Amino acid sequence: MRFIIATLLATAGLLSPLSGMAAESGDVEAVITGVDTEKLSLSLDDGQKYQAPEEFNFEGLKAGVKVIVFYTEVDGKRVINDLQIAQ
Repeated sequence: MRFIIATLLATAGLLSPLSGMAAESGDVEAVITGVDTEKLSLSLDDGQKYQAPEEFNFEGLKAGVKVIVFYTEVDGKRVINDLQIAQ
């Protein structure tokens, strides 16, 4: 019985760092404060910058537009998965 418990604890200890490396997802509703089409990024009034993928369409996006951004945090950067203009 002790061997089984020790094995389970050792396995949990080895796998726990993997959960820390997993990407985090989230969403935010905010107003655009800046658009940089050259760097493929958006700045929002939450104080964060969001990186857009290369195929991202910036049409209709400008400072003052309220958006809902769905993102994944990868290597400390918030990468846009989807974006909707809020009404």
